[in-house]
Amino acid sequence: MKRLLFAAAFAVMSTPMMAPAQSVFDGTWKVDMNKVAFPKKPDIYLLLDGSYECKTCTPPYKVKADGTDQPISGNPYFDSVAIKVVSDHEIEETDKKAGKEVTHSTSTVSADGKAVMFEFTDSSNTNGGPPVTGKGEAVRVAPGPAGSHAISGSWRTSQLQNLSDNATTFTYKVDGNSITMTNPTGQTYTAKLDGSDSPMKGDPGTTSVSVQIVDKNTLVEADKRDGKVIGILKITVGADGKNGKASYYDELQNRTTEFEVMKQ
Repeated sequence: MKRLLFAAAFAVMSTPMMAPAQSVFDGTWKVDMNKVAFPKKPDIYLLLDGSYECKTCTPPYKVKADGTDQPISGNPYFDSVAIKVVSDHEIEETDKKAGKEVTHSTSTVSADGKAVMFEFTDSSNTNGGPPVTGKGEAVRVAPGPAGSHAISGSWRTSQLQNLSDNATTFTYKVDGNSITMTNPTGQTYTAKLDGSDSPMKGDPGTTSVSVQIVDKNTLVEADKRDGKVIGILKITVGADGKNGKASYYDELQNRTTEFEVMKQ
């Protein structure tokens, strides 16, 4: 199951426009995984008659579920998918790019069919560093059609556990009218705080960003792919300068994740 975009929403963020000598955004921040409101819009899968379909992936795809690499197109992070049916309640997924494995996940539906537990390792966006790892749970919103595999249907993420630190930490440094963002998975940018586009490095799915300040403690970042907005981050640092509230709107999937961050 795809957790890449969720993990990526935490990895890319930015900062102010006319910053003082010491910006409230300066420093290393970490997402508080105990204070995440996951999107209400569900993921939808269908495994039936030897085919697996991810209806809400961006872009959607349909492949044979025979455990072999099946080519897909339009995804900047991987170009093939292999779905292995382990049992009537469990599947494994392996994604590759240019023949190299970049993600692997196992999804197991509970005996009552009401929840699915998943574990994953994802190196599709780590630039040669350690993979992002984690596990979590999603709850069923709607069942799949009669005769389909238990994974079929609509699922809403309810929790993520043991998410590795490289997916949840990031560092800002404000210098005059620009800001630099870096994170452990190798994404970085230096952007002017006037809303103009600046290149994102180390992320095949985000090619540029633009950053603007809204008020002294709030910034808005637009993530873009080939000039088109794909996501909007908003982060507001609290009065104590140590905690902040944030939200990320995924333009491609029309869903919002809300979370809190803590200065380390």
